[in-house]
Amino acid sequence: MLPEPDEVGEHLAGAALQARSMVLREPRPAGFPLLFTADCQLIEPAVAYLHEHFIQRAHTADTLRTYAEILYDWFETLEQNAIAWREADAVDLVAYRNRMLSEPSGHTGRPYRISTINHRVRGVLRFYEWLVRNRYLDASPLASQPRDFAQRKRPRPARTTTSAATDDSLFVLRQFETLPRPLISAQACELMAALAPPYDLMARWQLYTGLRVSELLRLDVSDVAKRPSSTASHDVIEVLRKGRKRGHVVASASLLDETACYVSQHRRAWVRRARRRGSTSDPSALFVNARGAAAGKNAYQRQVSRAGTRCGFRATTHQLRATFACMLLARLERLAGAGAAINPLLIVKVLMGHERIGTTDRYLRAIAVDECTLKDVLDTLLGGTT
Repeated sequence: MLPEPDEVGEHLAGAALQARSMVLREPRPAGFPLLFTADCQLIEPAVAYLHEHFIQRAHTADTLRTYAEILYDWFETLEQNAIAWREADAVDLVAYRNRMLSEPSGHTGRPYRISTINHRVRGVLRFYEWLVRNRYLDASPLASQPRDFAQRKRPRPARTTTSAATDDSLFVLRQFETLPRPLISAQACELMAALAPPYDLMARWQLYTGLRVSELLRLDVSDVAKRPSSTASHDVIEVLRKGRKRGHVVASASLLDETACYVSQHRRAWVRRARRRGSTSDPSALFVNARGAAAGKNAYQRQVSRAGTRCGFRATTHQLRATFACMLLARLERLAGAGAAINPLLIVKVLMGHERIGTTDRYLRAIAVDECTLKDVLDTLLGGTT
């Protein structure tokens, strides 16, 4: 049965309107997350939001996964309470936040940290602001909120200071800022000795260059293969920073020599063994495991954590980076105090790949907390490199 002319006109008009509203985007890469409702309907705005941040804003795969997890948890909470995501309001977000305060994580079984709760709440607020800005919603009570509401504090251990950035929203809980904790002399030595290859060398790279784990894992053999001069005390290595931005770190000659030794011995043997067994391996990745595969982030972090436990203290990969920052900043502050025309914070900001100077300032406050700890860190890390 043929449709009436009026029906055909309405159908064509609707199709034209839909075509005008469609936004052409680059194809989604393999493994790109998709979000569906309980009745298997694609949540197109959420996918568009993730696509923009990953493709256009060039965020890393880890950031994409974090954003996707925040949206997944939010949409799942809304569906469990029969709330349409377009109609969510302040009451719903407060209930979502309070649920995380009162219930343990379904993934870990442990209570949520205040920082985790705030991170998820901010992620939801960013999403709704994006929806309104891109006209998926005409307006939303979650897109703009007053910023002068006093928040109650959840009982937490005392810290050095509070973070002003956490008190900018009705929904965000007040939290205390944890300052970076550098490793001291004995801890640094024990940790390096307790790690097996290639994780010991990976830890040294973080300790002496301040690289993030993601940046460390993106290093290729070609990045460290060429040395400008055999007599040079250091080399400048180009790295891909957070957000896929180009940056540089300074690697000492001793670190590069140790890396060259690893490449010619451990790495070569592991890659050859993997090929004999028919396993696939990344020929360009600098750090590979004993199976010849590229070293993974989770495996490396577990190795550092377990090594610290065996040594009797808590150790994380971020502590290695924090130790570098505190060490470098302390030395630069001393040089500036002696009359050198330098800006210590700006230098550390560049070498650490920070976007904001306020992030770097946290390390300046950290080294001012305990002079004994600072002296111990300097004795360990500067004594053998100056």
